[in-house]
Amino acid sequence: MYNLANILTFSRILMIPLIVGSFYLPGDKAYWIGFAIFTAAGITDFLDGYIARKYEMTSALGKFMDPIADKLLIAAALLMMVAFHRIEGLAVIAAVVILCREFAVSGLREFLADLKVSVPVSYLAKWKTTLQIIALGFLLVGEASPDIINAVIIGNICLWVAAILTLYTGYDYLKVGLRHMME
Repeated sequence: MYNLANILTFSRILMIPLIVGSFYLPGDKAYWIGFAIFTAAGITDFLDGYIARKYEMTSALGKFMDPIADKLLIAAALLMMVAFHRIEGLAVIAAVVILCREFAVSGLREFLADLKVSVPVSYLAKWKTTLQIIALGFLLVGEASPDIINAVIIGNICLWVAAILTLYTGYDYLKVGLRHMME
């Protein structure tokens, strides 16, 4: 039997080329198409974890692939938005902080796995991912948002808050990693 939680995780990865492709569509509808696909991907992030826990479908594959799917989705969206000038100026620093932390934590997790040390995802790290998804959702809509909602400003504020949480949660992982490296 197929594991529904894992299928949702892999579907999130398969949505990435669609999000990237949306940047090459003409007009404001391209912003909304990218946003819709990204939102669907974000919903699968919530659902795969919920289903895995509620229906006891957790698996080694799911524990491995879920954070990878998150990182790929976030990285692809950030890179495309920087490339297409939807994230620009000082906000690029927030994007770089997020990307660097994701690579650093992935490397740290790999190192700790060799030591047979598991580092569970903290609730704050889950909120960080949620805030990143919200920020990127606003930034994907960007200039196509209704006049009453300044999606670019909201997205940039959320991106900076996510970057701060990213640094904080990255520091938490680093403390755990250093403790095991020194042993």
